Amino acid sequence: MSDTDEADRADAGVPAPGLALELGRRVAALSHQDLPADALHWARVGLLDTVGVTLAGAREDAPRLAEQALDTRDGPALVLGTRRRIGVLDAALVNGTASHALDFDDCNNTIGGHPSAPVLSALLPLAQQLDSSGRDFMLAYVAGFEAECKLGLAVNFHHYTKGWHPTATLGTFGAAAACAKLLGLDGDATATALALAASFASGIKANFGTMTKPLHVGHCARNGLYAARLARAGFTANRASVFEHRQGFLDVFNGPGTYDARRALEAWARPLDIVEPGIAIKQYPCCGSTHPALDAMLDLARRHRPRPDDVARVDAWIHSRRLAHTNRPDPVSPLDAKFSLQYVLARALLDARVGVGDFEPGSYTQPAVRALLGRIHVAAYDQADSPIFAENNHFGGRVRITLRDGRVLESQVDQPLGRTSANPLSPALLRAKFALCAARVLREDAVEDIADHIERIETLPRMEALMALIASAALD
Repeated sequence: MSDTDEADRADAGVPAPGLALELGRRVAALSHQDLPADALHWARVGLLDTVGVTLAGAREDAPRLAEQALDTRDGPALVLGTRRRIGVLDAALVNGTASHALDFDDCNNTIGGHPSAPVLSALLPLAQQLDSSGRDFMLAYVAGFEAECKLGLAVNFHHYTKGWHPTATLGTFGAAAACAKLLGLDGDATATALALAASFASGIKANFGTMTKPLHVGHCARNGLYAARLARAGFTANRASVFEHRQGFLDVFNGPGTYDARRALEAWARPLDIVEPGIAIKQYPCCGSTHPALDAMLDLARRHRPRPDDVARVDAWIHSRRLAHTNRPDPVSPLDAKFSLQYVLARALLDARVGVGDFEPGSYTQPAVRALLGRIHVAAYDQADSPIFAENNHFGGRVRITLRDGRVLESQVDQPLGRTSANPLSPALLRAKFALCAARVLREDAVEDIADHIERIETLPRMEALMALIASAALD
């Protein structure tokens, strides 16, 4: 690359060649002393929530079929929700798919997706193989979380809007960085793992509403783990310029002028992304983009209890970026229903709640639901003549119910409860969600003990203690 080319690309937001090398160095250098108490707290929250939703998703068709298509063999890694143990890479894929099967796993505003499922689905089987301590496991988790989110800061929201699924594309880097950290790789080897991850990254939004979306997470967890193992073995990749190359990740996945890679380095650990904006814990097992309006609808349903027959019209507004994949007035499958803003609003109006059972076969075709769908109208609040929310608020939701007698009920939220560390779910709600999820596949009497183990995870000398406890509690 000529000096002129380097100057032009620097003006476009590209640092001197070596983003992978610099990220690799920072991941390798992150130490236990670099983790404030808040980071460990939120890492425990993320682990508890991810284990819970993975258990809840274990019996869904997506992970079951994904495992059937593999040539699985006995190995050291637990398939969560069962007593079976399979190979490490296969377990990352199967558990990763289960973690996202219900679309109930945590989110993060920076990555524009789900940060913990890709990282933890890769780390858990590797930790079992390495017989890692809980303390080292937690450090690797935070490192992977930071790597994927800071890359998100560099490429979003163009990356998200273009149609990539950041959970999968960026999650591959998070999984690779986390596994490299747990393997004890140095900065150069970690950079190689990230360069491999750049070729493994994939996942498009066209497959939302199908089993392929949760498979994205299993695929990227496996690929991130595989990248780290390849790097440890001495595999080569273009760690010098895999991001900056004109045919590298940034220009191919985003396009010239649509990213600023310097942001990833300038913001590194200032603060750690797991602390701020933090982890968004979902209250409902459906697309997070529906949650702002869902919170507003549930507020109206619980305060006013309107009878569905009395409702003439429902209007709802969310951000255009979120409406693009949730404007589904006629869902055609349970997975499609998870992405239908119209369906979840109808369900909330009918029942004043939304739960796992609302996305079982037949739920979205119930006559009472179908009768409401045609009366629900959705729009983007940032494209109206008078925007409802501040320009930089992508997470708001507003609902207006017009009754047949002319009365109007309205509610809006700036962001759904639990969306950031500044607006968290209470510990009681978090524990209740875990218990609800885990009870689908584990003995009820074991659930509290498992949650307690996760609460003190960094004190466990062996991660296997937690995994053995989960295995012993499996119902089948």
